[in-house]
Amino acid sequence: MKTYYIVRHCQANGQSEDASLTLQGIAQSHALAQFFSSIHLNQIISSPYKRAIQTSEPLAHAKQLEVKIDQRLAERVLSSKPMDNWYEKLKHSFTDLHLTCEGGESSLEAMNRIVEVLYEQINSEKDHTLFVTHGNIMSLLLKHADATIGFKEWEKLSNPDVYVLTYFKPDHVEIERIWHKETAE
Repeated sequence: MKTYYIVRHCQANGQSEDASLTLQGIAQSHALAQFFSSIHLNQIISSPYKRAIQTSEPLAHAKQLEVKIDQRLAERVLSSKPMDNWYEKLKHSFTDLHLTCEGGESSLEAMNRIVEVLYEQINSEKDHTLFVTHGNIMSLLLKHADATIGFKEWEKLSNPDVYVLTYFKPDHVEIERIWHKETAE
Protein backbone atom coordinates (compact mmCIF):
# COMPACT_ATOMS: atom_id res chain seq x y z
CA MET A 1 0.00 0.00 0.00
CA LYS A 2 1.31 3.44 -0.94
CA THR A 3 -0.09 6.71 0.33
CA TYR A 4 0.02 10.11 -1.38
CA TYR A 5 -1.08 13.38 0.14
CA ILE A 6 -2.20 16.02 -2.34
CA VAL A 7 -2.13 19.51 -0.80
CA ARG A 8 -3.54 22.67 -2.29
CA HIS A 9 -1.45 25.66 -1.24
CA CYS A 10 -2.54 27.98 1.55
CA GLN A 11 -4.21 31.37 1.04
CA ALA A 12 -2.11 33.60 -1.21
CA ASN A 13 -1.93 37.19 -2.41
CA GLY A 14 -2.76 36.32 -6.02
CA GLN A 15 -2.40 33.88 -8.88
CA SER A 16 1.00 34.82 -10.34
CA GLU A 17 3.94 32.45 -9.98
CA ASP A 18 5.57 34.78 -7.43
CA ALA A 19 2.43 35.44 -5.34
CA SER A 20 3.28 34.84 -1.70
CA LEU A 21 1.14 33.62 1.16
CA THR A 22 -1.00 36.09 3.08
CA LEU A 23 -0.57 36.38 6.85
CA GLN A 24 -3.50 33.97 7.17
CA GLY A 25 -1.83 31.67 4.63
CA ILE A 26 1.36 31.63 6.70
CA ALA A 27 -0.68 30.67 9.77
CA GLN A 28 -2.39 27.96 7.69
CA SER A 29 0.99 26.55 6.61
CA HIS A 30 1.92 26.12 10.28
CA ALA A 31 -1.47 24.50 10.94
CA LEU A 32 -0.73 22.07 8.09
CA ALA A 33 2.62 21.19 9.65
CA GLN A 34 0.81 20.48 12.92
CA PHE A 35 -1.86 18.46 11.08
CA PHE A 36 0.83 16.23 9.56
CA SER A 37 2.92 15.97 12.73
CA SER A 38 1.92 12.36 13.43
CA ILE A 39 1.81 11.27 9.77
CA HIS A 40 4.86 9.54 8.30
CA LEU A 41 6.26 11.14 5.12
CA ASN A 42 9.20 10.05 2.95
CA GLN A 43 9.33 13.20 0.88
CA ILE A 44 7.69 16.48 -0.09
CA ILE A 45 7.42 17.53 -3.73
CA SER A 46 6.19 21.04 -4.54
CA SER A 47 5.11 23.18 -7.42
CA PRO A 48 7.74 25.82 -8.23
CA TYR A 49 5.27 28.62 -7.44
CA LYS A 50 6.21 30.68 -4.39
CA ARG A 51 2.89 30.08 -2.58
CA ALA A 52 3.29 26.31 -2.87
CA ILE A 53 6.87 26.37 -1.64
CA GLN A 54 5.90 28.61 1.30
CA THR A 55 3.06 26.21 2.12
CA SER A 56 5.48 23.29 2.32
CA GLU A 57 8.31 24.97 4.27
CA PRO A 58 7.01 24.64 7.88
CA LEU A 59 6.16 20.98 7.30
CA ALA A 60 9.52 20.28 5.65
CA HIS A 61 11.28 21.94 8.58
CA ALA A 62 9.27 19.96 11.13
CA LYS A 63 9.88 16.65 9.30
CA GLN A 64 13.50 17.52 8.44
CA LEU A 65 12.81 16.87 4.76
CA GLU A 66 14.03 18.70 1.70
CA VAL A 67 11.35 20.22 -0.53
CA LYS A 68 11.84 18.88 -4.04
CA ILE A 69 10.58 21.17 -6.80
CA ASP A 70 8.80 19.72 -9.83
CA GLN A 71 7.66 22.01 -12.65
CA ARG A 72 4.90 19.54 -13.54
CA LEU A 73 3.04 20.45 -10.33
CA ALA A 74 2.61 24.07 -11.48
CA GLU A 75 -0.94 25.30 -11.93
CA ARG A 76 -2.66 24.74 -15.22
CA VAL A 77 -2.82 27.78 -17.48
CA LEU A 78 -6.33 27.95 -18.90
CA SER A 79 -5.41 30.78 -21.29
CA SER A 80 -2.50 33.13 -21.79
CA LYS A 81 -4.97 36.00 -22.36
CA PRO A 82 -7.57 37.38 -19.97
CA MET A 83 -11.05 35.97 -20.67
CA ASP A 84 -14.33 37.44 -19.48
CA ASN A 85 -15.89 33.98 -19.61
CA TRP A 86 -13.01 32.10 -17.95
CA TYR A 87 -15.31 30.56 -15.32
CA GLU A 88 -17.57 29.00 -17.96
CA LYS A 89 -14.56 27.84 -19.98
CA LEU A 90 -13.06 26.24 -16.89
CA LYS A 91 -16.37 24.53 -16.10
CA HIS A 92 -16.61 23.21 -19.65
CA SER A 93 -12.98 21.99 -19.54
CA PHE A 94 -13.97 19.37 -16.94
CA THR A 95 -16.35 17.72 -19.41
CA ASP A 96 -14.38 18.41 -22.60
CA LEU A 97 -10.87 17.41 -21.55
CA HIS A 98 -9.52 18.43 -24.97
CA LEU A 99 -10.82 22.03 -24.80
CA THR A 100 -7.91 24.40 -25.32
CA CYS A 101 -8.05 28.17 -25.03
CA GLU A 102 -5.54 30.53 -26.62
CA GLY A 103 -2.08 29.94 -25.17
CA GLY A 104 -3.51 27.53 -22.61
CA GLU A 105 -3.32 23.91 -21.71
CA SER A 106 -6.19 21.43 -22.07
CA SER A 107 -7.39 19.55 -19.00
CA LEU A 108 -6.02 16.36 -20.52
CA GLU A 109 -2.55 17.87 -21.04
CA ALA A 110 -2.46 19.18 -17.47
CA MET A 111 -3.81 15.91 -16.09
CA ASN A 112 -1.18 13.92 -17.96
CA ARG A 113 1.72 15.89 -16.49
CA ILE A 114 0.59 15.64 -12.87
CA VAL A 115 -0.31 11.96 -13.30
CA GLU A 116 3.20 11.40 -14.66
CA VAL A 117 4.64 12.78 -11.40
CA LEU A 118 2.35 10.56 -9.35
CA TYR A 119 3.22 7.41 -11.29
CA GLU A 120 6.93 8.11 -10.97
CA GLN A 121 6.39 8.01 -7.22
CA ILE A 122 4.21 4.89 -7.38
CA ASN A 123 7.07 3.16 -9.18
CA SER A 124 9.68 4.40 -6.69
CA GLU A 125 10.67 2.95 -3.33
CA LYS A 126 9.06 5.83 -1.43
CA ASP A 127 5.60 5.04 -0.17
CA HIS A 128 4.47 8.21 1.68
CA THR A 129 4.83 11.28 -0.52
CA LEU A 130 3.23 14.69 -0.08
CA PHE A 131 2.64 16.88 -3.14
CA VAL A 132 1.98 20.61 -2.80
CA THR A 133 0.18 22.02 -5.82
CA HIS A 134 -2.78 24.14 -6.97
CA GLY A 135 -6.54 23.80 -7.17
CA ASN A 136 -7.16 23.17 -10.85
CA ILE A 137 -4.28 20.75 -11.39
CA MET A 138 -5.11 19.01 -8.09
CA SER A 139 -8.73 18.46 -9.13
CA LEU A 140 -7.53 17.03 -12.45
CA LEU A 141 -5.34 14.52 -10.62
CA LEU A 142 -8.32 13.54 -8.50
CA LYS A 143 -10.43 13.25 -11.67
CA HIS A 144 -7.86 10.87 -13.11
CA ALA A 145 -8.32 8.63 -10.08
CA ASP A 146 -12.12 9.04 -10.02
CA ALA A 147 -13.82 10.13 -13.25
CA THR A 148 -16.86 11.43 -11.33
CA ILE A 149 -14.78 14.26 -9.88
CA GLY A 150 -15.25 17.49 -11.78
CA PHE A 151 -16.02 21.18 -11.65
CA LYS A 152 -18.25 20.98 -8.55
CA GLU A 153 -15.44 19.38 -6.56
CA TRP A 154 -13.02 22.06 -7.80
CA GLU A 155 -15.47 24.74 -6.60
CA LYS A 156 -15.54 23.18 -3.12
CA LEU A 157 -11.76 23.20 -2.66
CA SER A 158 -10.42 25.38 0.12
CA ASN A 159 -7.04 27.01 0.63
CA PRO A 160 -5.41 24.90 1.91
CA ASP A 161 -6.98 21.55 1.16
CA VAL A 162 -5.70 18.00 1.54
CA TYR A 163 -6.70 14.76 -0.11
CA VAL A 164 -5.13 11.40 0.45
CA LEU A 165 -4.82 8.85 -2.35
CA THR A 166 -4.17 5.32 -1.16
CA TYR A 167 -3.00 2.73 -3.70
CA PHE A 168 -3.68 -0.84 -2.64
CA LYS A 169 -2.81 -2.43 -5.98
CA PRO A 170 -2.18 -1.07 -9.49
CA ASP A 171 -5.80 -0.38 -10.37
CA HIS A 172 -7.36 0.24 -6.98
CA VAL A 173 -7.13 3.69 -5.43
CA GLU A 174 -9.15 5.24 -2.66
CA ILE A 175 -9.55 9.00 -2.37
CA GLU A 176 -10.43 10.80 0.83
CA ARG A 177 -10.57 14.47 1.67
CA ILE A 178 -8.88 14.83 5.05
CA TRP A 179 -8.76 18.61 5.40
CA HIS A 180 -11.74 20.85 5.85
CA LYS A 181 -11.92 24.52 6.74
CA GLU A 182 -12.95 23.44 10.24
CA THR A 183 -9.68 21.50 10.56
CA ALA A 184 -7.74 24.74 10.85
CA GLU A 185 -10.13 26.48 13.19
